[in-house]
Amino acid sequence: MADIRPFKAIRPASEKVSKIAALPYDVYNRQEAREVVEKNPDSFLAIDRPETFFEPDHDMYAKEVYQKAANELKSRIEKGDFIQDEENCYYIYELTMNGRSQTGIVAISSIDDYLNGVIKKHENTREEKEQDRINHVYTCKAQTGPIFLCYRENRLISEIVEKVKKVDKPVYDFTTPEGIGQRVWVMEDEDENNMVSRLFSQIGDIYIADGHHRCASAVKVGLRMRQENEGKKRGKQPYDYFLSVLFPDSELMIMDYNRVVKDLNGLSADEFLTALSGKFDVKKEDAKVSPSSKGEFGLYLEKNWYRLIAKPEIKKDDPVEGLDVSVLQNEVLGPILGIGDPRTDKRIDFVGGIRGLDELERRCDLDMKLAFSMYPTSISELFDVADKKMLMPPKSTWFEPKLLSGLFIHELSGIL
Repeated sequence: MADIRPFKAIRPASEKVSKIAALPYDVYNRQEAREVVEKNPDSFLAIDRPETFFEPDHDMYAKEVYQKAANELKSRIEKGDFIQDEENCYYIYELTMNGRSQTGIVAISSIDDYLNGVIKKHENTREEKEQDRINHVYTCKAQTGPIFLCYRENRLISEIVEKVKKVDKPVYDFTTPEGIGQRVWVMEDEDENNMVSRLFSQIGDIYIADGHHRCASAVKVGLRMRQENEGKKRGKQPYDYFLSVLFPDSELMIMDYNRVVKDLNGLSADEFLTALSGKFDVKKEDAKVSPSSKGEFGLYLEKNWYRLIAKPEIKKDDPVEGLDVSVLQNEVLGPILGIGDPRTDKRIDFVGGIRGLDELERRCDLDMKLAFSMYPTSISELFDVADKKMLMPPKSTWFEPKLLSGLFIHELSGIL
């Protein structure tokens, strides 16, 4: 069962929180990160992306870059930009986008639960992508960006969360430049904290929604620090846990994760549409196509939109092969367009649904030939794949809104 615990978060002073909290490090390229930090030097992105302190051609993975992040974090804590709560506690974190809110519990989660499968993944990770965060977390001796976890809703946990939100005043209440409302409450009542821990201990399945690489990195740092401290420490240590926000499944929204492709693999537009018609019902539309159900796809090609509906013979019952992203890959991208491995093929790119269908048209006008709009993968499909210890194709899910970095920091060298 899940080992979820409260902790003493290092978090921004209330008067600076709106300037400090930042979108995750991996939503920006290097130039974008530099521009954000130049505009707002208080942004936590400066710590998450410390290469912004160096010249643009400096090796962003050099040892001194990670050391700069550690030094900057320590300096800002000493300066009073951050505070630390005196007692272990949970935090309630609410995000509101376009009038819709989702609320999770900020906690630390066991690396052993990740290793033994209580915390389940649905994507593979790549070691080269993990290494950057391993170096960052290990050098800072702190986790600065939470892992997005989810679980099947527990009524009693939800009741406690709603009670805290109703009775207590939030310690943070602000809106980001992107228009996302952010509110945070501190769960100070010891009995409520203990009850939440007990309730999570009865939950057997926790799922990684977003942040597979950050999670794998946190686990590897924890294992490394265990080895370094073997024989020196007794009991659970902070590095045995990673920073996380846990959301009930009923609160979450998965958006579409669309595809754009550079060429037709030598086919003309008519030849491509003919090839599609053997596997899909193809209908030209007068407006942009946002699929309304599973098995339906939008196609944008030569300034025209088409609606594609998968024929029964290409639908599958398998948890992975039955996903729309798998159907598109196995029936179109691979056999027709010659894209065998979407993880490495430079002819394909992926566009998060938050950018809208206009972005698909823009990309096709700019540097791509065609685009596919997708129906979002459901949370139940994610659970089904993870429960069967299977893996989704890359870029299957896009979660919004994104969890901010710098709102909560989990120190690894302290005491639980």
